[in-house]
Amino acid sequence: MTKTRPADLGEILIVDDEPSVVEVVALYLRREGFRVRTARDGAEALLALGGSRPALVILDVMLPHIDGLSILRRLRQSPALDVPVILLTARGGEADRIAGLDLGADDYVTKPFSPGELVSRVRAVLRRAATRPGEAGDAPIDHGALRLDPLTRDVLARGQAVELTVTEFNLLWFLASHPRQVFRREKLLEAVWGTSDYLDPGTVTVHIRRLREKIERDPANPAWLQTVWGVGYKFEPEGA
Repeated sequence: MTKTRPADLGEILIVDDEPSVVEVVALYLRREGFRVRTARDGAEALLALGGSRPALVILDVMLPHIDGLSILRRLRQSPALDVPVILLTARGGEADRIAGLDLGADDYVTKPFSPGELVSRVRAVLRRAATRPGEAGDAPIDHGALRLDPLTRDVLARGQAVELTVTEFNLLWFLASHPRQVFRREKLLEAVWGTSDYLDPGTVTVHIRRLREKIERDPANPAWLQTVWGVGYKFEPEGA
């Protein structure tokens, strides 16, 4: 009986200096149908990213030469390299997780981890990245001083272009599509991230803070992205 080969699901770049971690993760990913490239340190990762663009990067924070957060910062500063990123962080590395989310990481996994869970998160992040508002014919959202185009993913805030990551855009789009509705963080995880099973609700808080820093005149006193204390967040269309 001929064994059916899994479909090609795209290429994943694994950046980690622990050979045992790379070997196991690569094995699980290939078994699921992903192609895999690897890099042992930050310098190799940047060289790899300068070639063909991967579908997703699994990026260890603690790397020799150039650390993972520095690589993530470079990725988010270059629209051409704005690929989904899952960070690998050490147990207890809360500061690294927060810094990574602040820089635009799409998810994080704490070492030691289950390879199967990591593959599940890769699939979830790729599904989220592929779910682009506008593919179903959505019209641009225009709230006066704030405009979102779902096809080009362009954002204008008071006439100024704003660059958002995939997740930031999807979160802002969801909230702006439901003006004045209040959503708990768990609901936002389900709607934007695709699951609330393993993600910390603080992930939403970090992304809301990043969005406020990018679109609000005064992030400390937001007009559009408002907190409803004890409940969650809402989008106020009259904000400016």
